[in-house]
Amino acid sequence: MAYWSIREELSLADRIRRSYYELLRDNLDQQMIRSALIDSYYNFKSRNIPYPFVEKRELKPRARIPDVEYDCQNVFLVIFMEDVIPAAHKKYIRFFDDNKTTKTNLLSSKSVPLSTTFDRAQKYLESVQFDDFIKSLLPVDYALLIQRDPSIRSVNRYELTHFHVRIDWPIADAAEDLARSLRYISKDLYEKGDKYAEDIQKKFFEYYSLPAMAGGRRTAAIVAAQYLKRIPCITTVYAGSCESRALIRISERGASKVVLMPLTEEEIFQFSESSGISARSFKKNYMVDYSENTGVFLFQATYSSTSPARPPDDGKIRELKPDLSWVSVGGQHIIPRPGVGQFAPLPLNVIYS
Repeated sequence: MAYWSIREELSLADRIRRSYYELLRDNLDQQMIRSALIDSYYNFKSRNIPYPFVEKRELKPRARIPDVEYDCQNVFLVIFMEDVIPAAHKKYIRFFDDNKTTKTNLLSSKSVPLSTTFDRAQKYLESVQFDDFIKSLLPVDYALLIQRDPSIRSVNRYELTHFHVRIDWPIADAAEDLARSLRYISKDLYEKGDKYAEDIQKKFFEYYSLPAMAGGRRTAAIVAAQYLKRIPCITTVYAGSCESRALIRISERGASKVVLMPLTEEEIFQFSESSGISARSFKKNYMVDYSENTGVFLFQATYSSTSPARPPDDGKIRELKPDLSWVSVGGQHIIPRPGVGQFAPLPLNVIYS
């Protein structure tokens, strides 16, 4: 059973809020892609360093990612809530008065490049200054928290309420929570022994399409995504990773990764022709950069849960079989560059080619 309500189960007021949230999320998707990938690409280019494009095999659900951290790749963690996180959850999602996005807190934080002039409106997603505001905060350690403005219940207004938000829920607890919901255990992670518990924790990472024990913000992202299922609303978690060179996005629809992909002039021509679009229009609306007979494009892989990663129909306890895949590739698309509104993603099956 889903932890969040579908539209048909919502009141009219909540359906309006859901629509507004999804509209804002569409815009935030664009900002996250720009910050995680396009800005990173130009960081490399400005230093005359070849961009380390992600290999297709790295996008397979159970792939191992090279353990290399790239300094030019932008990293961040953003949590976007449809509703408000109740104060009872502060034990594991650390948002307090001293890390609210107030002028005093921001100016006292040495990690935030902020001038003494501060417009309170820039914290709100509908503000024209919001893109610049969130971009200045993205490099800060830990997570940024965006949620509905709790001070005005009659208005659907969203703001970046907290920065430097730590995710302090243990990985073992997150894996236990997932395994219990999927009926691989009844109560405790270690009830079937240490090896079984270890296998469950590995499958927890696979469930979110990450290699086992991935580090840093990627782990914090999946732990946060699992924990926030306790709150009956939609949550979207974004993670920019310097190892995977990807924008990882986790929502009620599952996990996806957006990466930069190079296409030769010949591949551009072949793909645009098969997609029924002119090469000129394809380049204009989808291409991020072009040099040396190669175009750079945004490629999105979306992942789907297989049967072992869904609750059993009979609700009975079942035995974990580690060799069975929990995730499959659900979709592969070249997506338009940020700001392009009239063109849709184009299917391109390359991961297993």
